[in-house]
Amino acid sequence: MIRSELIKKLCDDNPTLAERDIERLVTVFFDEISSRLATGGRVELRGFGAFSTRERDARTGRNPRTGDTVAVDAKRVPYFKPGKEMRAKLNVE
Repeated sequence: MIRSELIKKLCDDNPTLAERDIERLVTVFFDEISSRLATGGRVELRGFGAFSTRERDARTGRNPRTGDTVAVDAKRVPYFKPGKEMRAKLNVE
């Protein structure tokens, strides 16, 4: 699902709300998650999962086009851990 599909689905489920209001809500939601992660925080949505960041060490990579080795700096990357309810829905037997 992409952002526009999410907004469309929310509009269909909430016909009393204007599309621009729903779009603004979705934007604020994602911006708040991004800003919290940027400051090193964690965002937990009960029943869905938790967003956090992880540290990656510096390493030596390879340019796939030329094969040359390239130094890759240390960095933080986003990480998502699904919640118990999410895992249960994905693994229905």
